Amino acid sequence: MGAEDRSWDPVSAMEEATAGASNGNAPGVPTVPSSPLSIDISLPLPEMKPYIIHLLKTLFQKWSSLDSSCFTIETVSGGITNLLLKVCVQEDSLNESILTVRLYGPNTDLVIDRERELNALPYLSAAGFGAELLGVFSNGMVQSFIDARTLEPSDMRNPKIATEIAKELRRFHQVYIPVAKEPQLWNDIFRFLKKSEKLEFDDDEKQSKYEEISFTEIHKQVNELKDLTDQLNSPTVFSHNDLLSGNIMLNDSQGKLYFIDFEYGSYSYRGYDIANHFNEYAGFDCDYNQYPKKEAQYHFFRSYMKPDNPQAVPERELEALYIETNTFRLASHIYWALWALIQAKVSPIDFDYLGYFFLRYNEYKKQKESCFSLAKSFLSVSDSA
Repeated sequence: MGAEDRSWDPVSAMEEATAGASNGNAPGVPTVPSSPLSIDISLPLPEMKPYIIHLLKTLFQKWSSLDSSCFTIETVSGGITNLLLKVCVQEDSLNESILTVRLYGPNTDLVIDRERELNALPYLSAAGFGAELLGVFSNGMVQSFIDARTLEPSDMRNPKIATEIAKELRRFHQVYIPVAKEPQLWNDIFRFLKKSEKLEFDDDEKQSKYEEISFTEIHKQVNELKDLTDQLNSPTVFSHNDLLSGNIMLNDSQGKLYFIDFEYGSYSYRGYDIANHFNEYAGFDCDYNQYPKKEAQYHFFRSYMKPDNPQAVPERELEALYIETNTFRLASHIYWALWALIQAKVSPIDFDYLGYFFLRYNEYKKQKESCFSLAKSFLSVSDSA
């Protein structure tokens, strides 16, 4: 079917997510319309269109009497987890509304905590991050349309843009989300590890490659890395956790930067969020030689730590954040390596997720010695001081 009822109730979920607004935790957080309808993401767009129109008429009463011809729908992107649609609604001869409909990909609930995402979205939206949240339904959401371009990986290496990203990331890390503040990074990694070590593939070649993986070794690496990062006392902040170029938009004429797509957002470690962003300098070609050098990292850190006076950041604080970030660099590789293993089993998208696992895990092993040595040397000096 194109649209159907599901057992999950987004109406109740949104009431819970926005309850904090009524007790003063986050004034200005609006309640948004919700629907239990679900859209079949596997349908071709022409067949999906009437279900999308029906959904929008259900969510937004002001459009309930409009003819279907008033709705224009086109695909914006088909990412590796979502399908994004741009919808233009001709309300009358003078007024047109433009919005986006985001449809969750199949099986993404295995790697994305949708409840966690939904709890955070109203607060992030109220704080001015991403598109405005307009409505939710069983397997997606409706948001305002952002008039901006998606960044390319090379844009993130531009010092001027890097400065703006750093400032915006600092602001993002200061958003209050009324949920438990415990960092979720290691919980997520261990959850991924548990799922990924019990997979079976119908394809013999994939199964053979999968059996080359030593999960005993990965457990050892994860525990060793966790023990080391725990000693760094990285501050807990609400983190984006997926700040690649495709999740940053820029309106060049206004100089306005937007963070989007908060599916992986959670309370986590400051150093991890920054390191994960730096890893994404590698771009879609996964060229980790593009990982920023120390000078470029310090440029980013200065704008992150003191946006109004970046040159006033003490050297010792820059060094500490440098160590923190470049140790969590390893955690980013492990996280996405394990994520890729699960996707290799469940995703219908034609992408070599299994190969991506080996690429990220091999990069972890390549960088481990230097990162561990740097952190241990720093901790040794700090203890002696």
